[in-house]
Amino acid sequence: MVSLAGIPMDAAAVMSSVLEGILYGFSVLMCLGTIWTFTYKRHMQDANRPIAVVATLLFVLSTAHIVVVIIHIERGLVKYRDTFPGGPVAFFADVTQDTFVIKNAIYTLQTLLGDGVVIYRCYVVWQSAWVIILPCMMWCGVAASGVCSVYYFSQASTAEIENFFASRIGHWVATFLASTLATNVLSTGLLAYRIWMIERKVSAIRTTKHKVPILRVLIDAAVLYSAALGSSIICFSLWNDGLYVMGDLIVPIVSIAFYMVFIRIATSQNYHSAAYRGTTETERRNLQQHTMQSSIRRPNDSKSSLGGSPKVETHSFAY
Repeated sequence: MVSLAGIPMDAAAVMSSVLEGILYGFSVLMCLGTIWTFTYKRHMQDANRPIAVVATLLFVLSTAHIVVVIIHIERGLVKYRDTFPGGPVAFFADVTQDTFVIKNAIYTLQTLLGDGVVIYRCYVVWQSAWVIILPCMMWCGVAASGVCSVYYFSQASTAEIENFFASRIGHWVATFLASTLATNVLSTGLLAYRIWMIERKVSAIRTTKHKVPILRVLIDAAVLYSAALGSSIICFSLWNDGLYVMGDLIVPIVSIAFYMVFIRIATSQNYHSAAYRGTTETERRNLQQHTMQSSIRRPNDSKSSLGGSPKVETHSFAY
């Protein structure tokens, strides 16, 4: 693997740590923005605790990852520079190093958390467990391939290290990347489609329009995450060591992508509450009349709770 096409492994390690540090700084700012938007002018009991927990976990995992990356760099370039056989290049190519295994385990946890949040959003807006059966099965595939790849990293032989991309470790890594990309695309597609349908249903009774639709933010976040995963898959298919750079960058990218959505949810909730307070009594009466008519026309839609009533919009943006 040391002699494969692409940048040397020591240069890749330094580049990934610098770029990850930059992205980590952005993710920290967005994490603070997320917490602020969900707590500003709100009582503690009114704060969205599930989102606060997820945002905190994303921050903790990304922080732990960059700390392990720094330790890995320090060991390869300073501590074992003159004692490790083959020098820093061979050290960073050794996937059995405990710091390398730990940072990939953190990356796996970050990916599972991110994909799990997207699947949960699908359940909230669809209000049906049947819709998320396939995404959940794919999520289990992501978990299995991620655990196997981390395990085989720790048990890799010298031959597998030297021929990483063609070994069983490489096959598990490729499976992990492809499965998480497919899971993210499917879950985000289902989520975006449902929100688009809801927007169409409530557009007739809404007096104002969103300046920045949440659908656009969801798509932007999905494109950002998918582009990072796609770049990793391309590097793997070309047997390029840039895969290691992308592997480190995806961790803060996952946090940034989800903070984008979290902040948009908070601003959307504040916008809806302010807009409702600013409506006239006549507009509210018309809204209630439309709700009653929708309930009469579709009495069997009560179980879905995502029909044409204004309650739909509250459901779709409260996750």
